Amino acid sequence: MAKSIQMEELTLGVCYYPEHWPEELWEDDFRRMRELNISVIRMAEFAWAMLEPEEGVYDFSFFTRVMDLAHSYGLKVILGTPTATPPAWLTHKYPEVLNAHQNGELIKHGMRRHYNYSSSKYRELCERIVRNMVNAYKDHPAVIGWQIDNEFNCEKNVFYAEADHAAFRVWLKEKYGTLDNLNKAWGTVFWSQTYTAWEQLHLSQTESPNPHLALDEKRFISDNVISFARLQANIIRELAPQHWVTTNGLFGHLDSHELTDELLDFFSYDSYPQFSTIFPGQDEKPLMDRGWSMSLSNVRSISPNFCVMEQQAGPGGWVDRIEMGSPRPGQIRLWSYQSVLHGTDLLVYFRWRTATFGTEIYWHGINDYHNRPNRRVREVAQVGGEFAKIGAAIAGTQYQADVAIMQDYDNNWDAEMDKWHGPLQWQSKGSWYKQLQYRHIPADVITLRPNTSLEDLTQYKVIVYPHPAIMTDDTAELLTRYVEQGGKLFFGARTGYKDPSGQCYMRPFPGPVAELCGITVEDFTLVKGSIRAAELQWEGRLSSGTQAVGFNEVLHVENPEVKVAAEYATEYYQGEPALTRRPLGKGEVWYYGAAYSEPVVDAILDELGLTSPIADWVDVPADVELGIRASENASYAFLLNYSDQSVTIQVKQRAVDLLTGETLENEVEMPAYGVIILALQ
Repeated sequence: MAKSIQMEELTLGVCYYPEHWPEELWEDDFRRMRELNISVIRMAEFAWAMLEPEEGVYDFSFFTRVMDLAHSYGLKVILGTPTATPPAWLTHKYPEVLNAHQNGELIKHGMRRHYNYSSSKYRELCERIVRNMVNAYKDHPAVIGWQIDNEFNCEKNVFYAEADHAAFRVWLKEKYGTLDNLNKAWGTVFWSQTYTAWEQLHLSQTESPNPHLALDEKRFISDNVISFARLQANIIRELAPQHWVTTNGLFGHLDSHELTDELLDFFSYDSYPQFSTIFPGQDEKPLMDRGWSMSLSNVRSISPNFCVMEQQAGPGGWVDRIEMGSPRPGQIRLWSYQSVLHGTDLLVYFRWRTATFGTEIYWHGINDYHNRPNRRVREVAQVGGEFAKIGAAIAGTQYQADVAIMQDYDNNWDAEMDKWHGPLQWQSKGSWYKQLQYRHIPADVITLRPNTSLEDLTQYKVIVYPHPAIMTDDTAELLTRYVEQGGKLFFGARTGYKDPSGQCYMRPFPGPVAELCGITVEDFTLVKGSIRAAELQWEGRLSSGTQAVGFNEVLHVENPEVKVAAEYATEYYQGEPALTRRPLGKGEVWYYGAAYSEPVVDAILDELGLTSPIADWVDVPADVELGIRASENASYAFLLNYSDQSVTIQVKQRAVDLLTGETLENEVEMPAYGVIILALQ
């Protein structure tokens, strides 16, 4: 059962760094926070040098004063353990705690996340500061919970210190038991890579390592992070069982589902929609900041109701990278409700006031340097007032979807190196999510895990699992039962040709799901150079004029039940099957020998007849995101206008806008970046 945050109402918070400001500002800051309906502050995650200015010398008085004053203003506090930024005395005295580049050169002090999780000395010092910190603050009435570290694997998600190489060897011994087993799994007979002693093993030492080693390396890093986090979680559980435990971020080489299941009360996320506008893609109508909803959907698969520990509150940028323009008037509020729609019940803005020094002086908070009222403050005040009005109704309701885009960690990690199926993943996931968004069909992003059950899958009418190169017979059996129960399942090119070690099967593609799909792959080519994307000729009601992009597999029908939905109309495989569908039990399975594009997804959605779940209630233009949060007793439709222009929606049945209390019907004008929440009867 997924773990969710438990809030009685939508709650607003802000990240606060009192160590950056004169103490005379604190009281005015807290007073103004309460005026904005901010009731939670998060702090201390980067303050190790203040808490332990020299080894073994602790001073917890500073944050005690801060929390005493915050408590007097009715503010609750989330404390971050400070292990993401070790102090200079620590890294200078114990250089073995530092991370290293791939060539072994140590990463020097001066940034953050420059440590390694494997160092026994670093773990010892982390345990010590966390234990002393929790003991110091566990009984403070303002504290409600703890954030472990900060953004695990952000900026650095590979590790090459000597301690990491040693820990990797221990991990491999535990996994494989013998070198014979390891050599077989890694195919080390290739290029004379056979290992004859454990000491010969290292994390990847080249830019193009053995791919099976590279896959295991990512699994090791994930396990190592979780092991490091467990040290801290166990201390908090022991000393402060009344407080909840979480951590924030969603970064590479970390199984955040396992981390949450094993250690946390719920997962938290840092939501910066403008990251989606920096690299919007090459498509004609990109989702831009609306595309951030796919990331939020991924978080929802970990915790259906979660905390956003950092919500974008201004333009973002470090001194040396990633500069973002200022959010337009209304966008901060829009992005706040984007997070709420997708499951956020505790929304914490980053940050209260923009830093005047340090690397993040261009990562703006609610307040500017001058500390005078601005439009961002006014916008947050509006959100705060609205949360006070609607928060009790929305909190605890959950996002509703009948369609899911499925992924898994092994394939995501393997795809980083495998250029034959890796690039297809983003293409297909993005195309499906985008077209579902524009058609107002809510979708989940779910992660297939070893403990995923049939019940987990059958709640969805449609599952898209586009390019799972790594596939097992057990997974194939689970997916077969899903289809038999009535599900519609979609695969794409390069499905099922690898085992869990990343080795290719000596069986016809798509390997374990060949029988399920009723087809085999007769031939294939990467679409590159002289090989152009083939045009498609569709059967039945499907449209024409679409291309099979990325990769083209020539399919061979093995089962007479299989119907060919589209053929290649050009290239040397003209007339051969490209898209097939096989009915099975109450459902059907589709196989597409390419990467999904927006036109292909559109054609398939037409064939499936999928429509918006509230099509009888409202007609909404494409620029508006539509989603539903519901409980057993209530249902709320969120309408979010991402356009810089006003749009008109058609309300077919009378409905009340929860934010204004107005009854809406017929034509309703939504302003640019406007938000409407309809209470559905």
